[in-house]
Amino acid sequence: MTQPEPAPAAGAAGSPPGEPDAGPPARTVRLAIGALLLGMLLAALDQTIVATALPTIVGDLGGLAHLSWVVTAYLLASTAVTPLWGKLGDQYGRKRLYQGAIVLFLIGSVLCGLARTMGELIAFRAVQGLGGGGLMVLSMAIVGDIVPPRDRGRYQGAFGAVFGAASVLGPLVGGLFTEHVGWRWVFYVNLPVGAVALAVIAAVLHIPVHREKHRIDYLGTLLIASAATCVVLVTSLGGTTWEWGSGQVVGVAVLGAVLLAAFAAVERRAAEPVLPPGLFRVRTFTLCSVIGFIVGFALFGSMTYLPTFLQVVHGISPTMSGVHMLPMVLGVLVSSTGSGQIVSRTGRWKVFPVTGTAVTAIGLLLLHTLDENSSDWRMSGAFLVFGLGLGLVMQVLVLAVQNAVPYEHLGVATSGVTFFRSIGASVGVSAFGAVFAATLGDRLAGALRGAALPPGVSAEGLEGDPSAVERLPAGTRDGVLAAYSGAITEVFLWAVPVVLAAFALSWFLREDPLRGSVRSPDGSQVIPPNPVERSSREEVTRALSLLSTLQGRRDVYRDVARRARVDLRPASCWMALRIRRHGWVEPALLADRHSVPLDAVLVAARQLEERGLAVREGLRMYLTGTGRDVAERLAAAREESLAELLGDWWTPDRPADLSEIVHALCTEAAGSESEYPRRPAGSAGRR
Repeated sequence: MTQPEPAPAAGAAGSPPGEPDAGPPARTVRLAIGALLLGMLLAALDQTIVATALPTIVGDLGGLAHLSWVVTAYLLASTAVTPLWGKLGDQYGRKRLYQGAIVLFLIGSVLCGLARTMGELIAFRAVQGLGGGGLMVLSMAIVGDIVPPRDRGRYQGAFGAVFGAASVLGPLVGGLFTEHVGWRWVFYVNLPVGAVALAVIAAVLHIPVHREKHRIDYLGTLLIASAATCVVLVTSLGGTTWEWGSGQVVGVAVLGAVLLAAFAAVERRAAEPVLPPGLFRVRTFTLCSVIGFIVGFALFGSMTYLPTFLQVVHGISPTMSGVHMLPMVLGVLVSSTGSGQIVSRTGRWKVFPVTGTAVTAIGLLLLHTLDENSSDWRMSGAFLVFGLGLGLVMQVLVLAVQNAVPYEHLGVATSGVTFFRSIGASVGVSAFGAVFAATLGDRLAGALRGAALPPGVSAEGLEGDPSAVERLPAGTRDGVLAAYSGAITEVFLWAVPVVLAAFALSWFLREDPLRGSVRSPDGSQVIPPNPVERSSREEVTRALSLLSTLQGRRDVYRDVARRARVDLRPASCWMALRIRRHGWVEPALLADRHSVPLDAVLVAARQLEERGLAVREGLRMYLTGTGRDVAERLAAAREESLAELLGDWWTPDRPADLSEIVHALCTEAAGSESEYPRRPAGSAGRR
């Protein structure tokens, strides 16, 4: 029998044969991930927690006509700075920037809690949004710094779960705080959570320094953010504060057009453009960006004004308004998860944007039919249908875009399509607000015509402060509530043609077969509007890691054995690859370090011995010459299975990134240092 060759010398003291230095200890990684999840929870909650508090905030500070800006200011600020946080983190290191983002977010939270006027609150929400954008981007980027590629899919799944939880808990928590301790605690609650995250990050997060120089497109970022602000100003103030056709509206509209033209010119010359103009030559990207814009428009516009409908028109408490919103949020989560799983299994996706936009339009029509007499069941049904329609579209658009672009544009195309959804959310909230404010004035005037109002209550006061409705006589109050109901539900009717435009556009999408590597939707892209900001390399690593996790270890090694034409059990393939990487294994230790049962490990070891592929010396097992040949075939088969998922990206002239990603995932599939005990320096290779 061929004797095994001596194992390679160990690296650093205590490393197993052929294994590099260990990364951070598992406990440290878990603590750091926990702190990152807390930071992500803060940013995700602040996109949903405020909605149920808005009617109370308006009652306290006034300014119902500008309610939309409390949401829009946060969305615009966080969206605009997303590319900057990502590139600055690459260039200057992510830990300090992440700490700075937490501090900025907490400062904004304190200021929001102290706000005395609606103008102050809007300004401070923008400060909070600047920090929130950093929390979103840097949290997920740091995962790539401290977690090996093979585990990133699992941890990214945890971030997706946080987004889902925030979507459900946000309206409930916002209602609870508003009702029981005051709306200001919707912002103050961030302080203890943020302080814990800040302390843990300072103590345990140690990120390897791999700084990457960027030529940051500051001018492009400023121009697109300014153009988006002009659009929001026109949609929110036109017809209310400013007359349509007035000099202010025309001036801001022209300024927005000029800024957009300047942005396009700057992007053509930028070394690292925020949004490369060439992407718009890809039909799928352009169509998905427009459809995503409309989806963000409908979702966040509705989420902002439905709590007002529930609390003002139906007299529901802030907490219970959060409960009533659950059917919509759960509809989004259920249909987005279900559609993502179907796409992952079948590779077919076009049916979802077509069906989803149609169902969303039906949901909007159902919302339009609601009034002050609608039952809870009727409202819940309308909310559910609306949510189901939106969820069918959310993730699939990102997958379609990822499938349509070359590898080098994968990262920027993903961030681009989610960027348009973010801008759509901002415009939607402001447009819904403009329609509501314009409609409410006329309806209130009709409801109050000839009515005697109690002292201290005026038509103008009712238009700016819905809490004054409670002081009206019963007969007058019913008319005012009907006016509020009609003004709010009117916005849903105006949104129907916009969503139908998305329905029409979705038919023009071309359904190319999906590459295996883009069949892994990211759960963090469901409710939050913030753009995803990952490089092409990070996006592929996340997708391949997640696919490996979903496929299951046994299926992976069964497929590897089939490709290598080796008649071995999955556990035997798993063990052979580990011996190939580390030089030796101890079967009992493997079982102790993994969820693989001891009897399965022992059966695998016995099969390797019986086939002459491994020999045992004491507690350790080593590969024979034949065993090394088989292990090399298994390793090549594993690389082949991953490369197959990349489809036409895996060409002879492929970027080095792709080869490195596949090699790293294959290497890590053969085990890590944590499977082996620490040994004294100089003991490597002993038998």
